[in-house]
Amino acid sequence: MMNPTNLFGLSEHLERLSEHGDPLVVLDETVDFEYFRAWLMEGLGYGDGRKGGRPPFDPVSMFKALILQAQHNLSDAKMEFMIRDRLSWMRFLGFDLGAPTPDENTIRLFRNKLTETGTLKQVMKAFDWQLKKKGYIPMGGQIVDASLVPAPKQRNTEDEKAAVKEGKSAKEIWPDEPNKAAQKDTDARWTLKIGGKVRYRPDGSPLPMIAVPTFGYKTHISIDRKYGFIRGAAVTSATHGDGKILREVVQPDNTASDVWADTAYRSKANEAWLSRGMLTSRIHRRKPNGKPMSEATSRANGKKSAVRARVEHVFAHQKNRFGLFIRTIGLARAEAKLTLANLTYNMDRLVFHERRNATG
Repeated sequence: MMNPTNLFGLSEHLERLSEHGDPLVVLDETVDFEYFRAWLMEGLGYGDGRKGGRPPFDPVSMFKALILQAQHNLSDAKMEFMIRDRLSWMRFLGFDLGAPTPDENTIRLFRNKLTETGTLKQVMKAFDWQLKKKGYIPMGGQIVDASLVPAPKQRNTEDEKAAVKEGKSAKEIWPDEPNKAAQKDTDARWTLKIGGKVRYRPDGSPLPMIAVPTFGYKTHISIDRKYGFIRGAAVTSATHGDGKILREVVQPDNTASDVWADTAYRSKANEAWLSRGMLTSRIHRRKPNGKPMSEATSRANGKKSAVRARVEHVFAHQKNRFGLFIRTIGLARAEAKLTLANLTYNMDRLVFHERRNATG
C-alpha cells in the first residue's frame, strides 16, 4: 500500500507527464469519448441503475481500455497488468490508485458484448459523425484497398481440413471435444500473399513473383483522399476476393466521385456498378494478355499509384504501430479486433490533423 505522504509526489509526477506531452492526455482532449456513452449503454443493455445490477466499471472507461489495447496489440491478460502498472493509463481510464481495475475476464466479456450486439460498428459510425462535426467531411474521392492479417495457424488432419472447406462449424467437426472445438478457427483461411512489384520480361511476360503462405483474415477499407480517415470497412477470410467487397466499402457521402483501387478491383461488374452510382473509376488497368502494357496505360497507372499510396500508409501505420494480429477465434471477433484497429487509427489521425491545424 502506498504511503499517503507520497500522494503529493504522485500528483507532481503526473503533472510532469502532462507537461512533457503525455499522448494520452492529448488523445483525451482531442476525442470526445463521452459522445459514445449512449451507444455503449444501449449496446450493453445498461439501465439507469435504479434496479441495481450495474457493472462496477464505467462503460466509457472500459471502451477507452479497448482503444489502448488496440494501440498496443495486447492480450487481455497483458492489458490487465498494464492498467495496474501504468499510472498514465490509470489516469486516462479514470481509475484511482489502489481502487479495483478490470481483470482479463472483464475486458474480454466487455469486448464480446460489444461484438455480439454490433455496438462497435455503431461507435465507428458515431466517431465518423464526430469527425464531420469537426469539419472533416469526406472529400477528394476515396481510395480502396485490402490487406492480409495473420491469425494463429491451425493444425488439422486432412479430414478436418476438408470439413472446414465444406463450411462445417467447429461443433460439427469436433462434437465430442467441446474444449478443442472452442480453440478451432473455422473461419480463417490459407492463401498466398504475393509480394513485390510486378516486373516484366522484354516480351511482355511477367517475371515470377514470391508467394508466401498466410493464414488468417483480410481487412478491407476505403479512406477519403482529403483527410485520410477510414470511412468504410469490411472483414473477410483471407481467400475472399478484393473486388467482391468494393460495394461494401465505397461510401456514398464523399464530395467527389473518384474511386481509386488496384487491378484486383477491376471487373465489368464493378465498372458498371460505379457508373450506375455516378462514380468515376480510377481503378488500375490490367496489362493485355501476351502483350506489353502501352506507355499511356503505364503512365496512367503510375499517376493512380501515387494517389493509392495513401491507403497503403494506413496499413503500414496499423501494422507497425498496432502490430496487427488476430488472437481471437472466428470471423465476428476478428471483425471486432479490426474495427477497433480502424477506430484507433482514426483517433490517431484526428490528433495529427488537430495538432497540425493548431501549429498552422
